[in-house]
Amino acid sequence: PFRHECLLMQISFDRYQTGDSAVHRLDPRVKVLAAVAFIVSNVMLPDAAWIAFGLAWLSIVGAGLLAHIGYGYTLKRSFVALPFALAAVSAIFALPGHPVGTLHLGSWELVATDAGVLRFVSVVVRSWLSVQAAILLTATTQFPDLMHALRHLRLPGPLVAIVSFMYRYLSVLTDETSRLLRARESRSARLENAPGLKSGGSIVWRARVAGNMAGQLFLRSYERSDRIYNAMLARGYQGHFYTLNPHKMKPSDWLAGVSVAVGLMLLQVAGWMGQ
Repeated sequence: PFRHECLLMQISFDRYQTGDSAVHRLDPRVKVLAAVAFIVSNVMLPDAAWIAFGLAWLSIVGAGLLAHIGYGYTLKRSFVALPFALAAVSAIFALPGHPVGTLHLGSWELVATDAGVLRFVSVVVRSWLSVQAAILLTATTQFPDLMHALRHLRLPGPLVAIVSFMYRYLSVLTDETSRLLRARESRSARLENAPGLKSGGSIVWRARVAGNMAGQLFLRSYERSDRIYNAMLARGYQGHFYTLNPHKMKPSDWLAGVSVAVGLMLLQVAGWMGQ
């Protein structure tokens, strides 16, 4: 249902953990660059670099403990992204190597190779570590500070504005979706002598109603966004938001950035020397 999807999106953005740790006090630009560099470093590691992958995970655990949110916080929330990594399952049968198994799909015969299995497992581990880094970033950085950090890092202004508005008005879309669902339920009858029959008509009827609801949600969102934008222009909006936080880099921020850079370089050395 639309309501459940919107709630999941809202929860994924609303994970900031209030704290006063060393990680929380870091400049948001440092944390954003560190998270991006960590993800890029994982991508650059060779397949089956298990020692480097283990060290990368230990660094995530250490950062979580330093932020006083515990190692289980990022671990439990990271598994939700693993099903998306199954898109790389084709690598098991696409890479050349020693055969380890055969899968028969009708007239198709897919041969799994050892190199393909290593590539697939490595992709899953990379995705898992990258998601944990993103979760740690959002858990220790408030959303307004995160947006201002992206603006300070010279990301395109329209892109930052779109993400900012999406976060701020996601709850509005959730409420709008709830009203549409209540309207549908109030207009759908349930037969008393058929308790197992769902309200409404056939599957085709329900699909048509769901499509109409999606169209109504789009139109209402579009009209509301136009009204909000005109109201913002009337109040002096010029394409960017202001903040009371000056975001000045302190010596501790520079030290943390250099430490992260050195650690990631050592991680690359460990990964490639292990091959």
